[in-house]
Amino acid sequence: MTGILFISFFILLLLGIPVAIVIGLSSLIVLFKEGVPLVLIAQRMFAGTDSFPLIAVPFFILAGDLLAKGKVSEKLVEFADAIFGFLKGGLSIVAVLAGMFFAAISGSGAATTAAVGTTLVPELKKKGYDEASSAALIAASGTIGVVIPPSVPMILYAVIADQSVARLFLNGFIPGVIMGIVLIGIAIKQAYKNNYPRGAVFSPGNVWKTFKEAIWGILTPVIILGGIFSGYFTPSEAAVIAVNYSLVVSLLIYRDMKLRDVFSIICRSAMTMSVIMFIIATSNILSWILANWSIPAAIAKGILVLSGNKYIILLLISVIVLIAGVFMETASALIILTPVFLPLIEQLGVNLVHFGIVIVVGLAIGMITPPVAINLYVASTITSLPIERITKAVIPFMIGLVAVLLLILYIPLFTPVII
Repeated sequence: MTGILFISFFILLLLGIPVAIVIGLSSLIVLFKEGVPLVLIAQRMFAGTDSFPLIAVPFFILAGDLLAKGKVSEKLVEFADAIFGFLKGGLSIVAVLAGMFFAAISGSGAATTAAVGTTLVPELKKKGYDEASSAALIAASGTIGVVIPPSVPMILYAVIADQSVARLFLNGFIPGVIMGIVLIGIAIKQAYKNNYPRGAVFSPGNVWKTFKEAIWGILTPVIILGGIFSGYFTPSEAAVIAVNYSLVVSLLIYRDMKLRDVFSIICRSAMTMSVIMFIIATSNILSWILANWSIPAAIAKGILVLSGNKYIILLLISVIVLIAGVFMETASALIILTPVFLPLIEQLGVNLVHFGIVIVVGLAIGMITPPVAINLYVASTITSLPIERITKAVIPFMIGLVAVLLLILYIPLFTPVII
């Protein structure tokens, strides 16, 4: 049964069929062969999407799209530039910091890459920065978008693994900051190697001016995450508040958006969400099959035969996660892999929140590993550079992020699992 399921899955995937359809068809083949009533498909698809925490996903996506369209990202970049722009290669540091700022707003890697890239790319070109390297850095910074909360993949993992969204969010800060520090370190090294220019002289007055203009964007994560961690509202309620706040900032404060723009953004966000929800729905059929035929337990037993060492097994799982990120979109890989590995992780005694951070970071790296590298495609679109040039330039940043994954995996100091 396991062979039929996975062989059909990979054959359909290699044929270029969309992942959601692949999951549904491979599950259908197994159910049909076993004579299971096909009404189960509709039941499991409905059950998979009938979850209150999932309400947060479309609203965080919409909030990110609203803020990416407006001036929030531009103001955040100007503020970061006022602080660090005077350093050699200061715009590279600004790119990473802006990515971290926007990550705390959007919860999406692609939205973070698009928002920061659209604002910074013209300035980077003007100041003589290598285009491919700059695009690669912005794409790599976009991976932080799904690690620093709010994070759409963390919400999906929380639903599948029955964990607290707030705990996952709270434990996402340190790994996200470490990713940013590593990217900044690599960017500074490249800045000195390529002799990138310094920006304007540091001015406290300019810092204060840009801070006042960026305050509405800075307040966004403060309101969202502060409300969640203080217990004033749930993550789902926070997502709705984020949308309302984004609308107020864009329509009434910065006034950089019209009502007709809001409608088009809602349509685009709905299309993104419909794909995710369809994957969730079909994956629930797959999860039922995995549980009914004890496939995860069999996989766990097989892996434990290879080694009884917890750390070696975690390394094997991380390698599988990284490979999955190369070929699959983040949400798809997360929804498929989580139920497969959970029994093994529980058997090893690994904290499920810790594992959630590890799998999210691992799949975030997949956003810059072709062929399915959404951040690279976004960066390519913004810069008009061929994807091949950006792929070559992203390799140092990719290696740095893999090193961060290993730190998070093995050193508790970097993922303390805050209660």
